Order: sequence, then structure tokens, then C-alpha cells
Amino acid sequence: MTENNEYNVIGKRVPKVDAREKATGAAIFGHDLRLPGMLEGKILRSKRAHANFTIDISKAEKIPGVVAVITAETYPHVKNLGFLQDNPALKKGKVCSYRDEIAAVAAVNPETAEDAINAIEVEYEDLPNVCDIEFACMENAPVLHEHAPDNILKHRYDFVHGDPEKALEEADFKVTSTYRLQYVAHCCMEPCFAAAQWDGPDRLTVYSTTQIPHLMQRDLGRVLGIPAAHIRIKQMVIGGAFGSKLDTYPYEIITCLLAKKTGRPVRIAFDREEEFIASVTRQPAVITVSHGCTKDGKLTARIFDAVLDNGSNSSWGATTPHIMANPVSSLYKVENVRMKAKMVYTNNAYAGAFRGYGNPQATFAIESNLDELAKVAGIDPLELRRRNFNEPGETTPQDLKITTCGMKECTEAAVEAIDYDKPLEEWEGVGFANMIHVGGGARIYLSDGSGVTVKVDDFGRVVIITGATEIGQGTDTAMAMIASEELGVPLENISILNSDTDYGMWDAGVHASRTTFIVGNATLRACRMVKEQLIEAAAKKMKIEPGKVVFEKGVFYPEGGSPEDGMKVDKVARSMHFRRQGKHPMATYYYDPPNELQDMKTLKGNVSSTYAYGTHACRVKVDPETGKVKILKFVAAHDVGKVINRQGIEGQLHGGIAQGIGYALMEDMVFEDGKLLNPNLLDYKLVMARDMPPMELIFIETDDPEGPYGAKGIGEAGLIPTAAAIANAVESAIGARIRDLPITPEKVLAAIRGVK
Repeated sequence: MTENNEYNVIGKRVPKVDAREKATGAAIFGHDLRLPGMLEGKILRSKRAHANFTIDISKAEKIPGVVAVITAETYPHVKNLGFLQDNPALKKGKVCSYRDEIAAVAAVNPETAEDAINAIEVEYEDLPNVCDIEFACMENAPVLHEHAPDNILKHRYDFVHGDPEKALEEADFKVTSTYRLQYVAHCCMEPCFAAAQWDGPDRLTVYSTTQIPHLMQRDLGRVLGIPAAHIRIKQMVIGGAFGSKLDTYPYEIITCLLAKKTGRPVRIAFDREEEFIASVTRQPAVITVSHGCTKDGKLTARIFDAVLDNGSNSSWGATTPHIMANPVSSLYKVENVRMKAKMVYTNNAYAGAFRGYGNPQATFAIESNLDELAKVAGIDPLELRRRNFNEPGETTPQDLKITTCGMKECTEAAVEAIDYDKPLEEWEGVGFANMIHVGGGARIYLSDGSGVTVKVDDFGRVVIITGATEIGQGTDTAMAMIASEELGVPLENISILNSDTDYGMWDAGVHASRTTFIVGNATLRACRMVKEQLIEAAAKKMKIEPGKVVFEKGVFYPEGGSPEDGMKVDKVARSMHFRRQGKHPMATYYYDPPNELQDMKTLKGNVSSTYAYGTHACRVKVDPETGKVKILKFVAAHDVGKVINRQGIEGQLHGGIAQGIGYALMEDMVFEDGKLLNPNLLDYKLVMARDMPPMELIFIETDDPEGPYGAKGIGEAGLIPTAAAIANAVESAIGARIRDLPITPEKVLAAIRGVK
């Protein structure tokens, strides 16, 4: 077969396939769902951070319109949730945070449900609060959970390569600093939602905005004690997630229990305040980093110690050091590395997955510390990085196998675009930071795979059936573009079916920047299998060998012939099945990348089949009277492997950079004794359009051999190095290092006064 190698669709700017549906209001989000006879659910949460309690629901049960009130006593067989299975859906006798669920109601409308919640009587016996991670680790600290008498999770992360302590001691230059990272909220446009409906005693349908529909089936089956095969997950259009919907949470179990109790569909839909209080957060951390180098700037040692606030219970926040280890071990060439990370129970909100999954915290500490080392060593920060770049073909201390690596190209492109050598005006600064992140899946389960079925109908319409999840990141559009490129079918003739576990193949969920890479590969291979079927059928119709068929822009024609004399996809598809003993053009491919499940004792193993690199650089101006930081220009250069959808990847980077700016300068969940003081969008400062600086995006295409068309996963990369680049630029401007995020005007003014 002869094929034209020029891409017709890949690399172009293509609007999202669901853009019209969302823009016109036709999309049905979770909060839009109404089922016949559906009741409204509401959860009563603790009014204390740490207390024993007793509860009386009798008054609530008597309110007209209240159909059910449940507590932990109602369904005692229900099992715990969470990564360490330490989180009961409904708490019994003791609460460990203000978000803890102690009762729930189902009523005919939201107002009646709220009245019932207010009628439930709870008596508290206060216990000492443990809201500081350093206090939580002390010998005399109150114990939150019996299974953790030292308040430290049994799941700990220790990695070592070489002899870092000795290397640090012998280094010509060394520096050690401590950095503090704050709580941050996901602030998805759509707050959390779940609806449930039972068909008989053990057949359950859940309407959800989860990122993990197939894993949720398993979770619900285990927790509720019914066969997972009897559970169907139907995903609604998802109004943002960023990792916040990567787990199965108490409100989802409670929705199922209320539906079971009432025999009617029940939904629970958070409002914005409940979203702040009860949704998972980015994990705060205290990180101490040491670096050592030779006189010529070669890095010889890195020591990284992190204490992370796990909160009252465990979600995926308990595993973020798993990804932290990637930059700690493998960002630049460092021969001697050690990482120790521990998670500590407190009476604060518990943390979950959040875009970057621990990497933004680690990268902020590492890249800030490298600038401090450069200052001590008298080496330009850029030159220090240049002398330690990662390179293609290397194997890092963590046994990450670097196939393609655009670190050098990204750095040089970014510093040129930011005009790094341009003289600085007074109170002006320039800074940059690099990143490494998984770009080819991330094997955290035995399978990191996803499957796709592609079929072509009589009219040349292509349907892609998959278990992959679209959360706004543009995966559906990428799959459609791949199918259009391979099969020559217009994008408007391609449909994606992916919102129902009854027909979608198993998928590990949308996380770790994996979906376009994993599902893109599955789609590409399935489409090529279908194309081979079509070529064979076209060859039979033309009475030539398949190798003599030319396929170009959706037309099959003989080698040496003309497309005008050829056959289009729809005609060839009909010729395959519209006959005796016919065959429908379709194929299924399940792609599981060539990566490894890391050894949890050593933390070594090639967790991803390729790695994404990027450099962020920015120029800032600081107002010495107010402390306000203004970003004059922001540059992001990323090794993307290959651009699939230019418009989509620009959107991913713009969004990631916006979240990174918020992380660096303003976002902060303020807790006092475990209680959130700013659970609203008035008091929780988010980046708005007017806060966004002029941006320049640069794409370095390294054509990774494992990626679809050479592409790497890029969904999280835009966020990861942003805060570090801004912090380095602020230090350049004011001559003082701010090590605690966010870098507020108050902190900037204090730093300036300290210098004076």
C-alpha cells in the first residue's frame, strides 16, 4: 500500500468536538440531571474538628417531606473508603474533621432536606485538635486513629541512590532550605454531584462525574457488598475535575445508601461552600531540600525531606510522593539522591489528587533551592542548569528510561523568548524553572491500559467506543482527529461513545496526563486495523493486490491512477458487508504501554514509557510600596513529542499556567483549628482573566517513538514549574527569597524590609 505522509488533521487547530453542545447549553451536566421520582439528598457534617459525639435524628424523621434519615447505624455492614480504607462513609461516635459526614437525609426538595439537617441534634465531647503537622509528629500529640499511634501513615516513601550525605558533605558549595506549601482548592466550575437508582436489591445505576468509572464500579461493589458486575456507572458531562474526582468519596456512597433506603432515585449536589469544605485539596507540605555541587557547577548531591499533611483520612493525597520522586530523582543529572516523605494525620481537610500530583510541590522546592545554590556558588542560575541537563538515552537514579528529552531545547527557547540577558530595571526580576513529568502513562495499577473499538457504517460515519473519560481536556477531540487522519473521514462524521461502563472497555481513569497518549495509541492502532480491512476490500473491488492500493484523503484508488476514479470509505464499507457472508469494518485494540510498576520499597522502576519536559520563564515587576507582583511576560516551552491538536494543547497550557500563577501568588485555603475560614469565591482568591500576563507558548517536537504520531502527555505540565519560575523571578527583583507560598504582597513587603 502507498500512503501520503503529509498530515491532513494532526497538528492543526481544531475546536473541541463538544464545544457547540457546551456553548449552547445543550450539554447535560450532573447538576442538570432530573430522574422521575428523584429525591434530594443532603449531608450533615461535623461542627467540630475533633470530638466524640452522640446523635438524635428523631425530630428530622418527623418533618413532612422527609423520606429517609440515615446514620452509620443504619447500614453497619458498609466498608471503609480511601487508599488505606480508613474513611467510613458515615462516621460513628467520633469525628476527626469539620468535613466528616455524620448523618444524611433524603427529602422531596432541597429546602425540606436542609430543614431536616438542621433538626438533627448532635452533642459533642471535644477532643484536643491536632492541626499542625509538626505538632502531630511529637510524642505527646493526641492520637487521631488507633491504627496510627504516632499519627504517621504506615505508607512511607524512602528512596536513595548513591551516598548523598557524604556527597553533600564533600561538595564545594552546598545549601539547605525549607519550603512551605499551602492548601489549594480545585475550584472546578461544577461542584461535586452523584445520583443513584436501584433496580431490585443488588442492581445499581450511578450517575456520576467521576474520573474513574471502572475503578468506581469496583469500589462501590466492595464498600456496599454487592457484585461489581451489577453496578453501572453512567457519566454525565463533567464540568472540570483536575484530579478532584479521581477517587470514590463518602457522598457517593451516601447517595447510594439513601436511594437504597427510599427505593427511589436520589441525588446529592454540592453547592460552592460545600465544595470548598468537603472536596479534596492539593496536599500541603513542609519540604527541606539540600543541594551540593562542585566548583564548576556539577550537581553532586540532592537530599529531599518532606512532611505532608494527610488530613483526617486518606484519599490519593497519601500517594503523591510516588510522583514527587520523579523530579527528586531525575530532574537534572544528580548522582547521589535521597528522598524521605511521610504523611501525617491531622484534623484538617484531607488531600487528594490534583493536577501535577505532588510534582508542583517538589519542583517548587527543587528549583527554588537550585537558584539559592547558584547564588552561593557564584554561578548564573541558567548556567548551573545547563551543566546538568538531562539527555536522551540516559537512565536516571530512579531507573527512569529517558527516550526523548527536549530539556535543553526548551530551556534555550524559553530564556531567549524572555530576553534573559536584557538588563533589569529597578524592582524588575527574571526567573525560570524546569520540569519533568510522566508523559507516557503512569503505571500505578497492574494495568495502565485502555481499549477502543472503531467501526465504520454504511455512510462512512466512524464511531469510536471507549472507556476513557473526557473531563474537558480534549481527549474526545484528539481521538476524533486521529480517526480522521487515519480513515480520511471528516471530523463531523466521527462520534465518540465513552460515558457508560456497560459498553466502554476497561480504562484506568483520566489521570497522570495519560489519556491522549494511552487512548490515542489505542485509537490509532484500531483505526489502522480498520483501514487494512478497507484496503483489502477495495483491492478486491479493483481486482488488484492490496499493496497496489493508494489511500489518500478518504479515497482508495489504484497506484498510478487518480483519486477521481477511486472509491470513498462509505462505498468500500458497504462492499464489505452488503453481500452474502459479509463483514462489518470494525476493530478493537487494547493498548497497555511498555512501562513498569515501581518497586514500592525502593521506588525504582520506569513508571512511564516517556517523559515530558518543559521550561517556564517569566519577567516580573514588584511594586515596593504595595508588594504587588506584576508578571510582565510569561514564556512556556514544552517538549510535547508531537502536537496533536494545537488549539487543545494551547488551552491545556493556558489553564495550567493560570492555576500555577494562582498557586504562586494568591490561592490559599485558610484554616483555623481545622475550620476553613474562606469557603467561597469572594474570600478565596482565584486568578481571573485580568490577572493573566502576556504569554508565549513554544512547542518542542521530539517525536517520541512510543507516542501516537510521536506525542507525549502534556495535561499537567503547564502547572508544574510555574510557581518556581515566579518565585525565582521575585527573588531576582527584590533580592530576598520567599520560601512559603503563596507569595502575597504582605510577604513581599516583609522581605523587602528585611533586605533594607
